[in-house]
Amino acid sequence: MRDAVIVEAVRTPIGRGRPNGSLAGVHPVELLAHTLRGLVERSGVDPALIDDVIGGTVDQVGEQAMNTTRYAVLSAGWPETVPATTVDRQCGSSQQAVHFAAQGVVSGAYDMAVACGVESMSRVPMWSNVPPGTDPFGPGMAERYPAGLVPQGISAELIAAKYSLSRERMDAFAASSHHKTDAAWSAGLFDAEVAALQGVSGDECVRPGSTTEGLAGLKSAFYDPTFAERFPQIEWNVTAGNSSPLNDGASAVLVTTSENAARLGLRPLARLHSFAVTGSDPLLMLTGVVPATEKVLRRAGLGLDDIDLFEVNEAFACVVLAWLRETGADPGRLNVHGGAIALGHPLGASGTRLTTTLVHAMRERGARYALQTMCEAGGLANAMVLESV
Repeated sequence: MRDAVIVEAVRTPIGRGRPNGSLAGVHPVELLAHTLRGLVERSGVDPALIDDVIGGTVDQVGEQAMNTTRYAVLSAGWPETVPATTVDRQCGSSQQAVHFAAQGVVSGAYDMAVACGVESMSRVPMWSNVPPGTDPFGPGMAERYPAGLVPQGISAELIAAKYSLSRERMDAFAASSHHKTDAAWSAGLFDAEVAALQGVSGDECVRPGSTTEGLAGLKSAFYDPTFAERFPQIEWNVTAGNSSPLNDGASAVLVTTSENAARLGLRPLARLHSFAVTGSDPLLMLTGVVPATEKVLRRAGLGLDDIDLFEVNEAFACVVLAWLRETGADPGRLNVHGGAIALGHPLGASGTRLTTTLVHAMRERGARYALQTMCEAGGLANAMVLESV
């Protein structure tokens, strides 16, 4: 039987998604091209052998329009014969790209593929693809959900209220994310995955001195009187400090079969074991990580205790804390190098960023199995299990 293994994984540093951010001067095509060049430079693979490049981008408009992944392939200097496509499963876009790449390799449609992603939130701000006055949902959605849906920040507040997650608990989780990321950088644990770009070598949003007391001084990020009236249970505890920031960055992984890796002299980092994707309540929107985790474990034939490392995207602290509450997972195995609250969340790049961090952490810690899951707008979630080789 054919399998799929990751033989290289690389990401850019992650910059603030602001006009003065460290990577704001880099076009998104160039961000992604940088990681593609990194893959072939580090692996020694001839890019002509790559059957397809599947990239994730969320706001596919402006400088991220017109199939960004294709132009990144060309900008990277790869042969014109290497095809590429760009997918959108919201925040999980590049994790979905990993699923597609692995499934293509296992099926025999590909012998080698790249999964990758990019988002430049300084140059293409969030919601740029939904101009004011535009209805992205249509009349059928209005009929099915007459009370209307809500922005992600309000969904996060609803989750915090549903699980009785206090401000202090969420701020403590956020501070811990910064501390773990700072410790990982200090120990050189990100060196193997980060390809410095234009003099930038570190993640810009990490705050080593973060404390629960300091984060307590931040105001609610999403308070709205209309929603406050509609949802009186909300306590407005979600802040910029216990949410992921806006960021610029790109990431990529190289996927092939074990047999092909051996033939080419490549060392697998991890085997892509099992996959799942699921839908959930589009009002709460971000809780799909729970059923996605359950689904992928069933498909893998594994239990929660079999998993040595978990990566759950830190879009909001409340999402990860709710996942912990529902699954009962060991928090000591979760996001061991920190997560998006500290590292950043360049939307389309985050899926393969998590995978990149996870495969290197698996090797560093001798983990046999690892699980990655991400919440996504619209009530979606991806999950996958990786296995050491």
